[in-house]
Amino acid sequence: MSITTTTHLNFRGRAAEALAFYASVFGGQVTAFTFAQGGDERDTADGAVGEQVKWGAVTSPSGFSVMAFDVPPGRAHDPGTDAVYVSVRGTSAEEITGCWRALVDGGTVRADLAPAGYAPLYGMVTDRFGVTWVLDVLPPSRG
Repeated sequence: MSITTTTHLNFRGRAAEALAFYASVFGGQVTAFTFAQGGDERDTADGAVGEQVKWGAVTSPSGFSVMAFDVPPGRAHDPGTDAVYVSVRGTSAEEITGCWRALVDGGTVRADLAPAGYAPLYGMVTDRFGVTWVLDVLPPSRG
C-alpha cells in the first residue's frame, strides 16, 4: 500500500480560474467538474452554485498535483492567515525560477527568490488568489 498527499485549496468562486493559472505555471492538465455536473442544484442547503467547481485538480507529468473547489455560499469560508503554505521543490533553478516568475505576477513577494543557507534558491510568494507558495531548489546530495 502507498499513500500520497495532495494540497487541496478552497476558493469562493475562483477555483476554475486558479486551476487554469496553476496549470499554466506548472504544466499539466486541469480536470474539473461543476456542482451542476455533480447533481447539485442552486437550491441545496449550502447554496451550491451550479457553474462553480465541486472538484478540480491539476496534475503534471513532472509530479506536480493540486486539488481545488469552490466553497458554496452557505458554508463559512475564511482562508485564514498563513493557514497553509504550498511547498514546491525542484532540482532545477531554471524551472523553479520560471514558476516563481509566474506566481509573482499579480502576487505579493514575501521572501525574494534567492540563495538561502539550506538551499541554492528559496522564496515565498502569496499569489493573486491569496495562496502562499514556498519555492526552493533542493541542495545537492551529500551522500
